[in-house]
Amino acid sequence: MFDYIDMTDDELFSFVNAHEFRFAKSMPKMPHWYVVRENCRDDQEFCRIVMHIRKHGIPKPFWRKTYIYLVIGDFEYWTMGNPLWDTTILNRAIVK
Repeated sequence: MFDYIDMTDDELFSFVNAHEFRFAKSMPKMPHWYVVRENCRDDQEFCRIVMHIRKHGIPKPFWRKTYIYLVIGDFEYWTMGNPLWDTTILNRAIVK
């Protein structure tokens, strides 16, 4: 069972700085990077950052959908909006 607790700024930066985000080659005209849940150092930490983004982020339209984005440092982070148990990717792009 997962108990959600807000992350501190230090915890957010620790997570994003500890993981290698891969460039999404399939969308070179919309440059962004991603990390896969199974490659993260701790599944509960992955769940916490996903929930933190969803709780504290800002909805922004992208094409015909709206996603929740949270700025951490120089990047904005988002998921594709699947239920937490089915969320496997965390995306990021440089804030414009």
